[in-house]
Order: sequence, then C-alpha cells, then structure tokens
Amino acid sequence: MADLVPIARALGKRRGLGKRPRDRYAAVRDKGRVMAKAERLRIFFDGGCRPNPGRMEIAVVARGQALIERDIGDGSSMDAEWLALLRAVGVARSLGLDEAVLLGDSAPVVAQANAALAGDARRSAHADALRAAATGLTLRVRHIKRTQNLAGIALARLPR
Repeated sequence: MADLVPIARALGKRRGLGKRPRDRYAAVRDKGRVMAKAERLRIFFDGGCRPNPGRMEIAVVARGQALIERDIGDGSSMDAEWLALLRAVGVARSLGLDEAVLLGDSAPVVAQANAALAGDARRSAHADALRAAATGLTLRVRHIKRTQNLAGIALARLPR
C-alpha cells in the first residue's frame, strides 16, 4: 500500500492533478492498482428567445461540438431553457452515456430540474418530460455563470 503513494503522486503530477482534479482524469485506487478514471462528460445547455416572449432558440455543447436550433416555436425564455435542458439529455443519450453533468446558467431551471430528478418537484409538464427523458441515466444538473456557459456563448454569437 505504501508503494502506491509515490505512483499516485507521479500520476497526479503528470496529469496536472493536484488535490482537486481539474482535467478529465482523476487518480483512483482499485484493488491495489492506481488507475485513471474518466469523469462525467460535461454538457452545456442554454436557451433564449428574441424578444421575450418570442421565437425560441437553443444551444447544446458537448465534446466541443455545438448543436444550435433556431426558430423552434414561440415561448418564453424559461420554456427555451427547459427545451435546451431536454435536448442536452437527448444528446447524452445519443452519445451512449450513462452519466453526465448538465451545465446551465438559468438558476430557476437548474433548481427545478434538480427537484424533478430527486422526485421532489411539483407536477409540471417540464418536470414530467425531464423525468421521462432521464430514465436510466445518472444526471447532475449544475448552475454555472453565464460567462462560463459555452452554449450561451454560441447563442450570443448568432446573428440577429
């Protein structure tokens, strides 16, 4: 066991890992071996409409690829955020993932989505759709700053 400590330290230094892993590999011990374990894939989502309420558009970014859908109907910015979240779940499924971290900048949508996934949400069409889409997946929905949301940046760059 003592001989694993230098190996883990070397692995951490080689991969740029400190006390908290910042890249996609984390050092873990498995039956006396040090292995690299991939973290969950991060999928960014954002939705909006111009004007609000108005024509909705959504963006999802996964593995450096942006999926942008424009003119998906009329609605509010909250509806667009929910549609983007549901599309992000669909992207996770299409990539064959069992686990994913969904990152969005809308605090109300993130809070409602987490409540829906935990089974604590009040009945709403959005929450029901998310629960149905997420069946069989391990999802975490996290709030990030707007400036960190790659999907939001992709939407902001679209011509008006």
